Amino acid sequence: MVMSISLLIKGGHVIDPANAIDGICDVWIEDGRIAGLGSFDGSAESTIDASGSIVCPGLIDMHVHLREPGQEWKEDIESGSRAAVAGGVTTMCCMPNTGPHIDHAGIARQIIERSNQVDLCNVLPIGAVTKNLEGKELTEMRELSRSGCVAFSDDGMPIWHAGVMRKALEYSSSFDFMIIQHAEEKQLTAGGCINEGWISTQLGVTGMPVEGEDSMIARDIMLTRRTDARYHVAHISSLGGVELVRAARAEGLKVSTEAAPHHFALTEEEVIGFNADAKMSPPLRTEADRLAVIEGLRDGTIEVIATDHAPHHEDDKRCGLSCAAFGIVGLETMLPVSLDLVRNDVLSMSDLIAKMTSNPARLLNLDAGTLSIGAEADIAIFNAEATWIVDREAMVSKGKNTPWHGREMTGQVSHTLKAGRVVFAEGSVNG
Repeated sequence: MVMSISLLIKGGHVIDPANAIDGICDVWIEDGRIAGLGSFDGSAESTIDASGSIVCPGLIDMHVHLREPGQEWKEDIESGSRAAVAGGVTTMCCMPNTGPHIDHAGIARQIIERSNQVDLCNVLPIGAVTKNLEGKELTEMRELSRSGCVAFSDDGMPIWHAGVMRKALEYSSSFDFMIIQHAEEKQLTAGGCINEGWISTQLGVTGMPVEGEDSMIARDIMLTRRTDARYHVAHISSLGGVELVRAARAEGLKVSTEAAPHHFALTEEEVIGFNADAKMSPPLRTEADRLAVIEGLRDGTIEVIATDHAPHHEDDKRCGLSCAAFGIVGLETMLPVSLDLVRNDVLSMSDLIAKMTSNPARLLNLDAGTLSIGAEADIAIFNAEATWIVDREAMVSKGKNTPWHGREMTGQVSHTLKAGRVVFAEGSVNG
């Protein structure tokens, strides 16, 4: 009997780190789920020829800012979802610094409902640790979790009060919640806009010393040791921070971290000429810091690559370096920028994909990031050698604030599938 299926992805190089799969084979899909991998001998209603391409689980970005509710002119769930699938991302976690903040269950449910309406990408909220992100009073984290929040953070703001952070870690450890920290000691970085060093001096702007990041990570690791909690450092950018996390992990503490592509691909020299599109928090740092982040990715200290996608309106970036908003967009450039780690022999292709699929899924306890039989067919297909030029005006995101405008990228997504449905194909979002 000849098998008949709804969709066949044929002849691609399939990489699924969760199942140690790395080789050329077919993937077939039925009823929105993975039905088989291997050599398919049957008929299919539709076929995608993946010859010469990588087929992998849909990417997971555990750190994005979607701006909805409250700042929809910068980005909204629909535009962010469209940008995500254009970059091969099928699951993304949105940070709570919206307006209103994701500090009560109603907002979390609203985001999930809106994501389901758009139906392009899975959008999972990260709940606030403290009410109104003020760092003073804990939210009802248990209720937020029941409403769909997958982790907790005040990202955009640090949890600055040590006593509050200790209480958050103690409470979260009871339920195995993960606390994600924007590591910044504001008393050291107040008024700063770029890394403190010779470039900030040359430009005549206030710098943000690296100790602002390192001191907060050191404090939190000590609190994690006492509370036996799960603690995650967002967008790590410093040599000292990487060393602190490495030591904590060697000690056996439940500490993890992520790196954003801009922190392992760029340095503070990008802001020369007062380039506000290279302004983010934490800031781009020195070459020594960049190399330390790369080494952290190489040795496994840094388990996840996440974008910290932070779209802004043009007016928020064209107002002078000191006044410009922090942040850059990253959903559409994460994959090609990260592929340089493979080309430069830092990571194998399987290790790279793990940092954007199975690793974040494991940390967040998500049923995603795998091509296991029966799993929802969230899939990315990309040509690792295809080249293209970044054009901010052609970006799908509402935010055009990218430091890579005009640069050539190598590596391009051809197809993105959500639950077996093609939501992006050959440059067009289907939905």
